[in-house]
Amino acid sequence: MKTITPILAASALSLAATLHVNAQDSSTHELNVVNQLTTKAAVASLPISQFLNAPGNEALKAFFFTPVKDTTLLKGKRIAVLAADGFEEIELTGPAWYFRALGAQVDIVSPKFNPAPARYGLSTPDMAKDHIMAIQYLNPVGWIKVDRTADQIKVDEYDAVFIPGGAWNPDNLRHDKDVVRFLQDFNKSGKLIAAICHGPVVLASADLLKGKKLTGYWNIQIDLKNAGGEVLEQAVVVDGNLITSRHPIDVADFSLAVRDWLTAR
Repeated sequence: MKTITPILAASALSLAATLHVNAQDSSTHELNVVNQLTTKAAVASLPISQFLNAPGNEALKAFFFTPVKDTTLLKGKRIAVLAADGFEEIELTGPAWYFRALGAQVDIVSPKFNPAPARYGLSTPDMAKDHIMAIQYLNPVGWIKVDRTADQIKVDEYDAVFIPGGAWNPDNLRHDKDVVRFLQDFNKSGKLIAAICHGPVVLASADLLKGKKLTGYWNIQIDLKNAGGEVLEQAVVVDGNLITSRHPIDVADFSLAVRDWLTAR
């Protein structure tokens, strides 16, 4: 037995070493695969100040930095912003800031929180339960607090609704039954519906564009035409109770058109 024990010990050590090597090989292989499946992480720097100071945006900068004179112009008006993850930051925060500066109550309304299925393997921050994510030209930049969810709101509570753009935001909204139902009921009331950039495609899903003159971001204009709309290449288009604009640079014209529509009624 004394002569066998060292042999067994050596065999055990050899087996352990082999298993360790195999485990290392497996880990190395898995790491190599993961690295090939993973894109390079980088965060673009697109601050709002950089956008406002960009050449050609002087009028937009003046719109935001010129003090609002009549801070009670929209007092008593209540506006719902329908938005979800992936909204274009300035297209939500810009008009919302302006309408609040004029005395309106502005509520951020989103679909009910719906986490991704577990099999997607996503890690969602806790704040996603009551915040939605902003983007700037497809780059995530921040979060904004949600005031209400789409299943909680009623038509008679609001004087207007507007939908910001962002490539992901409208896609999330147009699939939500509560959002579509609310927009259809809101349209029947004759109250103002406004949408900018990619936002009008939500109205296409609600079947509200037939016979309407409107505009929108260039790569959705074919969708707006297919939904029965007449697309115009203008900064802002007003047709009845519908106001639409094309992109972030139109935010000032869009906001002023909404203001004028509300103050005229």
